Amino acid sequence: MTSNPFKNSQSKIGAGTVLQSAMGCLVFGVLGLAGCDHKAPAAPPPAPVPVSVVTVKAEDVAITSEWVGTLDGFVNAQIQPQVSGYLVRQNYREGSSVSKGAVLFQIDPRPFQAALDQALGQVGQAKGQLGQAQAQLGLAKINVNRDTPLAEQRAIAQSQLDNDKQTAMQAEASVKAAEAAIASAQANVETARLNLGFTQVRSLISGIAGQATTQVGNLVSPQSVLTSVSQMDPIKVYFSLSDSEYLALINRARKGKGDLLKDASSIPLSLKLANGETFPQKGHIAFIDRQMNQQTGAIRIAATFPNPGNVLRPGQFGRVSADTEVRHNVLLVPQVGVQDLQGVKQVFVAGDDNKVHVLNVTLGSESGESWIVTGGLPSGSRVIIDNAQKLQEGVPVAPHAAAITPQTSSPAGR
Repeated sequence: MTSNPFKNSQSKIGAGTVLQSAMGCLVFGVLGLAGCDHKAPAAPPPAPVPVSVVTVKAEDVAITSEWVGTLDGFVNAQIQPQVSGYLVRQNYREGSSVSKGAVLFQIDPRPFQAALDQALGQVGQAKGQLGQAQAQLGLAKINVNRDTPLAEQRAIAQSQLDNDKQTAMQAEASVKAAEAAIASAQANVETARLNLGFTQVRSLISGIAGQATTQVGNLVSPQSVLTSVSQMDPIKVYFSLSDSEYLALINRARKGKGDLLKDASSIPLSLKLANGETFPQKGHIAFIDRQMNQQTGAIRIAATFPNPGNVLRPGQFGRVSADTEVRHNVLLVPQVGVQDLQGVKQVFVAGDDNKVHVLNVTLGSESGESWIVTGGLPSGSRVIIDNAQKLQEGVPVAPHAAAITPQTSSPAGR
Protein backbone atom coordinates (compact mmCIF):
# COMPACT_ATOMS: atom_id res chain seq x y z
CA MET A 1 0.00 0.00 0.00
CA THR A 2 1.35 3.40 -1.00
CA SER A 3 1.86 5.88 1.95
CA ASN A 4 0.39 9.41 1.94
CA PRO A 5 3.26 11.92 2.29
CA PHE A 6 0.91 14.83 2.99
CA LYS A 7 -0.57 12.95 5.92
CA ASN A 8 2.90 12.28 7.36
CA SER A 9 3.73 15.99 7.15
CA GLN A 10 0.62 16.91 9.08
CA SER A 11 1.52 14.39 11.78
CA LYS A 12 4.98 15.92 12.17
CA ILE A 13 3.58 19.42 12.34
CA GLY A 14 1.04 18.40 15.01
CA ALA A 15 3.75 16.74 17.08
CA GLY A 16 5.87 19.87 16.88
CA THR A 17 2.99 22.06 17.99
CA VAL A 18 2.34 19.89 21.01
CA LEU A 19 6.03 20.01 21.94
CA GLN A 20 6.10 23.81 21.66
CA SER A 21 2.99 24.10 23.84
CA ALA A 22 4.54 21.91 26.49
CA MET A 23 7.73 23.95 26.46
CA GLY A 24 5.66 27.19 26.81
CA CYS A 25 3.79 25.84 29.79
CA LEU A 26 7.04 24.82 31.43
CA VAL A 27 8.52 28.27 30.92
CA PHE A 28 5.42 30.03 32.27
CA GLY A 29 5.38 27.72 35.27
CA VAL A 30 8.96 28.55 36.10
CA LEU A 31 8.30 32.27 35.74
CA GLY A 32 5.19 31.93 37.87
CA LEU A 33 7.17 30.25 40.63
CA ALA A 34 9.76 32.98 40.42
CA GLY A 35 7.00 35.63 40.67
CA CYS A 36 5.52 34.06 43.81
CA ASP A 37 8.83 34.46 45.61
CA HIS A 38 8.71 38.39 45.07
CA LYS A 39 6.51 40.43 47.63
CA ALA A 40 4.42 43.51 46.45
CA PRO A 41 5.35 46.93 48.09
CA ALA A 42 3.16 48.01 51.11
CA ALA A 43 0.46 50.75 50.56
CA PRO A 44 1.35 54.20 52.04
CA PRO A 45 -0.55 55.29 55.20
CA PRO A 46 -3.61 57.54 54.61
CA ALA A 47 -3.04 61.27 54.77
CA PRO A 48 -4.45 63.01 57.90
CA VAL A 49 -7.88 64.52 57.37
CA PRO A 50 -7.86 68.32 57.84
CA VAL A 51 -10.47 69.24 60.46
CA SER A 52 -11.58 72.33 62.38
CA VAL A 53 -11.68 71.97 66.16
CA VAL A 54 -13.12 73.94 69.05
CA THR A 55 -11.55 73.59 72.48
CA VAL A 56 -14.27 73.41 75.13
CA LYS A 57 -13.73 74.78 78.61
CA ALA A 58 -15.87 75.51 81.64
CA GLU A 59 -17.51 78.96 81.68
CA ASP A 60 -20.58 80.86 82.86
CA VAL A 61 -23.41 80.72 80.34
CA ALA A 62 -26.58 82.81 80.10
CA ILE A 63 -29.61 80.66 79.28
CA THR A 64 -31.86 82.39 76.79
CA SER A 65 -35.61 81.76 76.62
CA GLU A 66 -37.61 82.56 73.51
CA TRP A 67 -41.32 83.18 72.88
CA VAL A 68 -43.45 83.89 69.83
CA GLY A 69 -44.64 87.51 69.82
CA THR A 70 -47.31 89.48 67.99
CA LEU A 71 -46.76 93.17 67.27
CA ASP A 72 -49.42 95.80 67.90
CA GLY A 73 -49.61 99.55 68.08
CA PHE A 74 -48.76 101.19 71.39
CA VAL A 75 -52.12 102.97 71.10
CA ASN A 76 -54.79 102.03 68.55
CA ALA A 77 -57.57 104.58 68.10
CA GLN A 78 -60.70 104.00 66.06
CA ILE A 79 -61.77 107.23 64.40
CA GLN A 80 -65.53 107.74 64.66
CA PRO A 81 -67.59 110.91 64.11
CA GLN A 82 -69.51 112.48 66.98
CA VAL A 83 -72.31 113.82 64.78
CA SER A 84 -74.34 112.43 61.90
CA GLY A 85 -74.04 113.80 58.39
CA TYR A 86 -72.68 113.31 54.90
CA LEU A 87 -68.93 113.04 54.33
CA VAL A 88 -67.83 115.76 51.95
CA ARG A 89 -64.02 115.46 52.10
CA GLN A 90 -61.17 113.14 53.15
CA ASN A 91 -58.16 115.20 54.22
CA TYR A 92 -55.44 112.58 54.74
CA ARG A 93 -53.56 110.06 52.64
CA GLU A 94 -54.11 106.49 53.73
CA GLY A 95 -51.05 104.96 55.38
CA SER A 96 -49.45 108.33 56.11
CA SER A 97 -48.37 109.83 59.41
CA VAL A 98 -50.87 112.15 61.06
CA SER A 99 -50.50 114.45 64.04
CA LYS A 100 -52.76 114.73 67.03
CA GLY A 101 -55.61 117.09 66.18
CA ALA A 102 -55.21 116.75 62.41
CA VAL A 103 -58.52 116.88 60.47
CA LEU A 104 -59.00 113.53 58.74
CA PHE A 105 -62.57 113.91 57.42
CA GLN A 106 -65.04 116.73 56.87
CA ILE A 107 -68.79 116.27 57.40
CA ASP A 108 -71.20 118.70 55.71
CA PRO A 109 -71.23 121.64 58.18
CA ARG A 110 -74.22 123.58 56.84
CA PRO A 111 -76.95 122.07 59.05
CA PHE A 112 -74.79 122.60 62.11
CA GLN A 113 -73.94 126.17 61.12
CA ALA A 114 -77.68 126.87 60.84
CA ALA A 115 -78.27 125.38 64.29
CA LEU A 116 -75.54 127.60 65.69
CA ASP A 117 -77.06 130.70 64.12
CA GLN A 118 -80.45 129.79 65.55
CA ALA A 119 -78.95 129.34 69.01
CA LEU A 120 -77.25 132.70 68.76
CA GLY A 121 -80.62 134.27 67.84
CA GLN A 122 -82.21 132.70 70.89
CA VAL A 123 -79.52 134.26 73.06
CA GLY A 124 -80.32 137.68 71.63
CA GLN A 125 -84.03 137.14 72.17
CA ALA A 126 -83.44 136.11 75.78
CA LYS A 127 -81.31 139.16 76.38
CA GLY A 128 -84.11 141.36 75.03
CA GLN A 129 -86.58 139.75 77.39
CA LEU A 130 -84.14 140.33 80.21
CA GLY A 131 -84.01 144.03 79.37
CA GLN A 132 -87.78 144.33 79.47
CA ALA A 133 -87.98 142.46 82.75
CA GLN A 134 -85.30 144.69 84.28
CA ALA A 135 -87.19 147.83 83.12
CA GLN A 136 -90.42 146.58 84.68
CA LEU A 137 -88.56 145.76 87.86
CA GLY A 138 -87.08 149.22 88.00
CA LEU A 139 -90.49 150.87 87.53
CA ALA A 140 -92.01 148.63 90.19
CA LYS A 141 -89.30 149.61 92.65
CA ILE A 142 -89.89 153.30 91.94
CA ASN A 143 -93.61 152.88 92.65
CA VAL A 144 -92.90 151.04 95.88
CA ASN A 145 -90.43 153.69 97.05
CA ARG A 146 -92.90 156.49 96.19
CA ASP A 147 -96.01 154.94 97.70
CA THR A 148 -94.47 153.65 100.91
CA PRO A 149 -94.38 157.04 102.73
CA LEU A 150 -97.74 158.03 101.30
CA ALA A 151 -99.31 154.86 102.66
CA GLU A 152 -97.74 155.50 106.02
CA GLN A 153 -99.33 159.01 106.00
CA ARG A 154 -102.58 157.43 104.87
CA ALA A 155 -102.47 159.63 101.81
CA ILE A 156 -103.14 156.54 99.68
CA ALA A 157 -104.77 153.26 100.42
CA GLN A 158 -102.61 150.47 101.77
CA SER A 159 -103.88 148.21 99.02
CA GLN A 160 -102.18 150.34 96.39
CA LEU A 161 -98.81 149.88 98.11
CA ASP A 162 -99.42 146.14 98.30
CA ASN A 163 -100.12 146.08 94.57
CA ASP A 164 -96.87 147.95 93.93
CA LYS A 165 -94.92 145.40 95.95
CA GLN A 166 -96.63 142.51 94.16
CA THR A 167 -95.75 144.03 90.81
CA ALA A 168 -92.11 144.43 91.90
CA MET A 169 -91.90 140.80 92.95
CA GLN A 170 -93.31 139.65 89.61
CA ALA A 171 -90.84 141.86 87.76
CA GLU A 172 -87.98 140.42 89.79
CA ALA A 173 -89.13 136.88 88.92
CA SER A 174 -89.29 137.88 85.25
CA VAL A 175 -85.68 139.10 85.44
CA LYS A 176 -84.52 135.79 86.91
CA ALA A 177 -86.44 133.87 84.25
CA ALA A 178 -84.87 135.98 81.52
CA GLU A 179 -81.41 135.39 82.99
CA ALA A 180 -82.07 131.63 83.04
CA ALA A 181 -83.28 131.80 79.44
CA ILE A 182 -80.05 133.52 78.47
CA ALA A 183 -77.97 130.84 80.21
CA SER A 184 -79.95 128.12 78.44
CA ALA A 185 -79.61 129.86 75.09
CA GLN A 186 -75.87 130.24 75.63
CA ALA A 187 -75.60 126.53 76.45
CA ASN A 188 -77.40 125.81 73.19
CA VAL A 189 -74.88 128.00 71.45
CA GLU A 190 -72.00 126.04 72.95
CA THR A 191 -73.63 122.76 71.94
CA ALA A 192 -74.23 124.00 68.42
CA ARG A 193 -70.65 125.28 68.24
CA LEU A 194 -69.31 121.91 69.43
CA ASN A 195 -71.43 120.04 66.90
CA LEU A 196 -70.18 122.34 64.19
CA GLY A 197 -66.63 121.60 65.29
CA PHE A 198 -67.36 117.88 65.30
CA THR A 199 -68.02 118.05 61.58
CA GLN A 200 -64.22 118.12 61.35
CA VAL A 201 -63.28 114.56 62.36
CA ARG A 202 -59.86 114.81 63.98
CA SER A 203 -57.23 112.32 65.09
CA LEU A 204 -56.88 112.13 68.85
CA ILE A 205 -53.35 110.68 68.69
CA SER A 206 -50.25 110.97 66.54
CA GLY A 207 -49.48 107.90 64.45
CA ILE A 208 -50.10 106.12 61.17
CA ALA A 209 -53.60 106.42 59.72
CA GLY A 210 -55.02 103.31 58.12
CA GLN A 211 -57.32 102.73 55.19
CA ALA A 212 -60.59 104.64 55.13
CA THR A 213 -63.57 102.35 55.64
CA THR A 214 -66.16 104.92 54.45
CA GLN A 215 -66.04 106.88 51.24
CA VAL A 216 -66.90 110.52 50.57
CA GLY A 217 -70.61 110.98 50.01
CA ASN A 218 -71.72 108.36 52.53
CA LEU A 219 -74.01 109.18 55.42
CA VAL A 220 -72.16 108.53 58.70
CA SER A 221 -73.19 108.47 62.34
CA PRO A 222 -71.42 108.16 65.70
CA GLN A 223 -71.55 104.38 65.25
CA SER A 224 -69.54 104.54 62.00
CA VAL A 225 -65.81 103.68 62.08
CA LEU A 226 -64.08 105.85 59.50
CA THR A 227 -60.49 104.64 59.95
CA SER A 228 -57.92 103.72 62.60
CA VAL A 229 -54.76 105.44 63.78
CA SER A 230 -51.94 103.55 65.52
CA GLN A 231 -49.11 104.99 67.53
CA MET A 232 -46.11 102.84 66.60
CA ASP A 233 -43.13 104.44 68.29
CA PRO A 234 -42.78 102.74 70.69
CA ILE A 235 -44.53 99.58 69.56
CA LYS A 236 -45.96 96.79 71.69
CA VAL A 237 -45.11 93.11 71.36
CA TYR A 238 -47.43 90.60 73.03
CA PHE A 239 -46.22 87.13 74.01
CA SER A 240 -47.27 84.48 76.53
CA LEU A 241 -45.50 82.67 79.35
CA SER A 242 -46.58 79.25 80.50
CA ASP A 243 -47.57 78.83 84.13
CA SER A 244 -44.32 77.01 84.94
CA GLU A 245 -42.18 79.65 83.19
CA TYR A 246 -43.96 82.42 85.04
CA LEU A 247 -43.45 80.76 88.43
CA ALA A 248 -39.78 80.07 87.65
CA LEU A 249 -39.18 83.75 86.84
CA ILE A 250 -40.99 84.83 90.01
CA ASN A 251 -38.85 82.50 92.13
CA ARG A 252 -35.71 83.75 90.41
CA ALA A 253 -36.70 87.34 91.19
CA ARG A 254 -37.31 86.46 94.86
CA LYS A 255 -33.77 85.08 95.07
CA GLY A 256 -32.39 88.39 93.78
CA LYS A 257 -31.22 87.00 90.44
CA GLY A 258 -32.96 89.57 88.25
CA ASP A 259 -36.61 90.39 87.74
CA LEU A 260 -37.51 90.08 84.06
CA LEU A 261 -41.21 90.66 84.80
CA LYS A 262 -40.70 94.03 86.47
CA ASP A 263 -41.92 97.09 84.58
CA ALA A 264 -38.99 98.79 82.83
CA SER A 265 -36.81 95.85 83.87
CA SER A 266 -33.05 96.21 83.49
CA ILE A 267 -33.03 92.85 81.69
CA PRO A 268 -33.34 93.70 77.97
CA LEU A 269 -35.49 91.85 75.48
CA SER A 270 -34.41 91.02 71.95
CA LEU A 271 -36.72 90.70 68.96
CA LYS A 272 -35.94 88.42 66.02
CA LEU A 273 -37.98 89.26 62.92
CA ALA A 274 -39.56 86.91 60.39
CA ASN A 275 -36.56 87.22 58.05
CA GLY A 276 -34.20 85.98 60.76
CA GLU A 277 -32.68 89.39 61.49
CA THR A 278 -32.50 90.70 65.05
CA PHE A 279 -34.11 94.10 65.54
CA PRO A 280 -31.40 96.55 66.68
CA GLN A 281 -33.51 98.13 69.43
CA LYS A 282 -33.89 96.44 72.83
CA GLY A 283 -37.24 96.23 74.61
CA HIS A 284 -38.57 95.90 78.14
CA ILE A 285 -41.64 94.51 79.87
CA ALA A 286 -44.53 97.01 79.86
CA PHE A 287 -47.14 95.09 81.84
CA ILE A 288 -48.36 91.63 82.80
CA ASP A 289 -51.96 90.58 82.40
CA ARG A 290 -53.97 90.16 85.58
CA GLN A 291 -54.78 86.46 85.12
CA MET A 292 -53.83 83.23 83.44
CA ASN A 293 -55.74 82.15 80.37
CA GLN A 294 -57.64 79.10 81.56
CA GLN A 295 -57.76 77.60 78.07
CA THR A 296 -54.05 77.90 77.26
CA GLY A 297 -52.57 77.89 80.77
CA ALA A 298 -50.45 80.93 79.89
CA ILE A 299 -50.28 84.54 80.97
CA ARG A 300 -50.04 87.40 78.49
CA ILE A 301 -47.05 89.75 78.62
CA ALA A 302 -46.70 93.08 76.81
CA ALA A 303 -43.27 94.46 75.95
CA THR A 304 -42.39 97.78 74.35
CA PHE A 305 -39.66 98.35 71.76
CA PRO A 306 -38.49 101.69 70.38
CA ASN A 307 -39.50 101.85 66.72
CA PRO A 308 -37.74 104.76 65.02
CA GLY A 309 -38.96 105.31 61.50
CA ASN A 310 -41.99 103.07 62.13
CA VAL A 311 -40.11 100.09 60.71
CA LEU A 312 -42.21 97.60 62.67
CA ARG A 313 -45.95 97.45 61.99
CA PRO A 314 -48.92 96.01 63.89
CA GLY A 315 -49.76 92.46 62.89
CA GLN A 316 -46.18 91.31 62.35
CA PHE A 317 -44.78 88.26 64.12
CA GLY A 318 -41.42 87.86 65.79
CA ARG A 319 -39.57 85.91 68.45
CA VAL A 320 -38.90 87.62 71.75
CA SER A 321 -35.91 86.38 73.74
CA ALA A 322 -34.24 87.23 77.02
CA ASP A 323 -31.57 85.85 79.32
CA THR A 324 -33.56 84.17 82.08
CA GLU A 325 -30.86 82.20 83.92
CA VAL A 326 -27.08 82.03 84.39
CA ARG A 327 -25.40 78.64 84.76
CA HIS A 328 -21.88 78.47 86.12
CA ASN A 329 -18.96 76.28 85.03
CA VAL A 330 -20.67 74.49 82.15
CA LEU A 331 -19.26 73.19 78.87
CA LEU A 332 -20.57 74.32 75.51
CA VAL A 333 -20.20 72.40 72.27
CA PRO A 334 -21.33 73.74 68.87
CA GLN A 335 -24.45 72.08 67.54
CA VAL A 336 -22.66 71.33 64.25
CA GLY A 337 -20.19 69.17 66.17
CA VAL A 338 -22.84 66.84 67.64
CA GLN A 339 -23.80 63.65 65.78
CA ASP A 340 -26.98 61.68 66.40
CA LEU A 341 -26.55 57.91 66.06
CA GLN A 342 -29.91 56.23 66.69
CA GLY A 343 -30.69 58.59 69.54
CA VAL A 344 -27.18 58.52 71.01
CA LYS A 345 -25.41 61.86 70.95
CA GLN A 346 -21.77 61.63 69.92
CA VAL A 347 -18.89 64.00 69.27
CA PHE A 348 -15.63 63.45 67.42
CA VAL A 349 -12.63 64.57 69.47
CA ALA A 350 -9.09 65.13 68.23
CA GLY A 351 -6.84 63.45 70.82
CA ASP A 352 -3.29 64.35 71.79
CA ASP A 353 -2.14 61.77 69.22
CA ASN A 354 -4.06 63.69 66.50
CA LYS A 355 -6.39 60.77 65.99
CA VAL A 356 -10.17 60.70 66.14
CA HIS A 357 -11.86 59.46 69.30
CA VAL A 358 -15.63 59.04 69.46
CA LEU A 359 -17.29 60.06 72.75
CA ASN A 360 -20.91 59.58 73.79
CA VAL A 361 -22.16 62.72 75.51
CA THR A 362 -25.20 63.86 77.47
CA LEU A 363 -26.70 67.19 76.42
CA GLY A 364 -28.70 69.75 78.36
CA SER A 365 -30.49 72.81 77.03
CA GLU A 366 -29.54 74.99 74.08
CA SER A 367 -27.55 78.17 74.40
CA GLY A 368 -27.52 80.13 71.17
CA GLU A 369 -26.07 77.82 68.50
CA SER A 370 -24.47 75.49 71.05
CA TRP A 371 -25.50 72.69 73.39
CA ILE A 372 -24.74 72.57 77.10
CA VAL A 373 -22.90 69.31 77.79
CA THR A 374 -23.82 67.68 81.09
CA GLY A 375 -21.67 64.56 80.82
CA GLY A 376 -19.26 62.50 78.76
CA LEU A 377 -16.92 65.30 77.59
CA PRO A 378 -13.83 66.34 79.59
CA SER A 379 -12.92 70.02 79.78
CA GLY A 380 -10.20 70.98 77.32
CA SER A 381 -11.32 68.49 74.65
CA ARG A 382 -10.84 69.50 71.04
CA VAL A 383 -14.23 68.88 69.41
CA ILE A 384 -14.22 68.43 65.62
CA ILE A 385 -16.96 70.43 63.86
CA ASP A 386 -16.50 69.50 60.18
CA ASN A 387 -15.69 66.63 57.78
CA ALA A 388 -17.72 64.24 59.97
CA GLN A 389 -18.46 61.96 57.00
CA LYS A 390 -14.73 61.14 56.72
CA LEU A 391 -14.19 60.38 60.40
CA GLN A 392 -14.26 57.27 62.52
CA GLU A 393 -12.40 55.96 65.55
CA GLY A 394 -8.62 56.11 65.07
CA VAL A 395 -8.55 58.11 61.84
CA PRO A 396 -5.55 60.49 61.81
CA VAL A 397 -6.43 64.15 61.52
CA ALA A 398 -4.71 67.48 61.02
CA PRO A 399 -6.60 69.76 63.45
CA HIS A 400 -6.68 73.54 63.26
CA ALA A 401 -8.64 76.05 65.32
CA ALA A 402 -12.12 76.83 64.00
CA ALA A 403 -13.25 80.31 63.08
CA ILE A 404 -16.18 80.11 65.55
CA THR A 405 -16.31 79.61 69.28
CA PRO A 406 -18.85 77.58 71.24
CA GLN A 407 -20.12 80.68 73.07
CA THR A 408 -22.44 82.04 70.38
CA SER A 409 -25.00 83.50 72.80
CA SER A 410 -24.53 86.49 75.04
CA PRO A 411 -22.02 86.00 77.88
CA ALA A 412 -23.31 85.70 81.38
CA GLY A 413 -23.76 88.87 83.31
CA ARG A 414 -24.47 91.02 80.29
